[in-house]
Amino acid sequence: MRLLFGLWLLALGCFPNGNASWAWAAPQVEVAKGAAEAWAKGELSPRLEEVLRAPPEEAPRLLERYAFFPAPPKGLTLNLDSPKVEGNRVLFPAAVGDRVGEVVVVLEGGEAKRVYFRPEGLSLPGYLLTPAAGWGFLLLSVFWIFLLFQPSPFRAWLLEALVLLRGYRGLYLFTNLFLYGLFGLGALLAYGMPEMAKAVQALFGGALEAIGLEEAMGRGILVLAGVIFHWNFSQGLFLTGLIPALLLGIPAFLLNALRYLVFGFALSPALLGSLFLVHLPTLVLELQAYILVTFGGLVLLAKTAGGEGYRKGLRALLLTFYLGALFLLLAAWYEAWEVSVLL
Repeated sequence: MRLLFGLWLLALGCFPNGNASWAWAAPQVEVAKGAAEAWAKGELSPRLEEVLRAPPEEAPRLLERYAFFPAPPKGLTLNLDSPKVEGNRVLFPAAVGDRVGEVVVVLEGGEAKRVYFRPEGLSLPGYLLTPAAGWGFLLLSVFWIFLLFQPSPFRAWLLEALVLLRGYRGLYLFTNLFLYGLFGLGALLAYGMPEMAKAVQALFGGALEAIGLEEAMGRGILVLAGVIFHWNFSQGLFLTGLIPALLLGIPAFLLNALRYLVFGFALSPALLGSLFLVHLPTLVLELQAYILVTFGGLVLLAKTAGGEGYRKGLRALLLTFYLGALFLLLAAWYEAWEVSVLL
């Protein structure tokens, strides 16, 4: 999921300031150099062992510190002589062995708020951030919705998927109650551990920022919607949904059980307040997409164990995967509008 990066970055105060000038940059680059050098030496990052062994009252603070300043990779070489300024970020060329990339320093109020290493290739493909990609995603969305109302394979797959849900309504209801229930449980737990929940939220925000999702901010609703859909579809629905579900459903079920509990913990109303209601449609749509592919994996297990064969179960899984993609399409447009207009 993710996906949710816009709200996380907003909550963490990590939106880039695209109006920064070189007058701002000149003194701040020196601050960034000092922070990058200290981070590379391990002076800013708590050790993971220190976080894990910390007493309960200290653990949230250390975990949040670890989220903002993750430990530098071993063998890191850093070039402080060629900084590049992008808004409130200063980027320095870096490498770990043959893996080139950059060390990113995020500045706020004249101080380094976050430092991390981003390998080359980890960021979003550049073409996704172009206006052409945004218009292309709009055309894809319109064409897809249009075909749902016409005699077409897209409509036939939708109707077959709905028949599947009705045929296994008990299993579908169980999957919804279990996973949405875990999300709700995580949200309730955050009320009792708000500092730890905030630290986990910071950990997620740091991971999402490290892959460059914040670059889509400020590029318009079309581009933002396309980026959101790309990330949720590729990383959420396909990589951590369909692929583990192919192994007779159980891995996907266990993975999403953990994911929903943690998501509820990090996105609880205890932290988001009134923003939770604004973001609720996104949550319902995106979580439902992953529930569908989880349900499809369990149908695959049921059909295989029941003697119908893996092949028929695989078709059921692919139908739920298709329906989940449709939910992500709707969620991407709402979330892009939410982040661009409501927030």
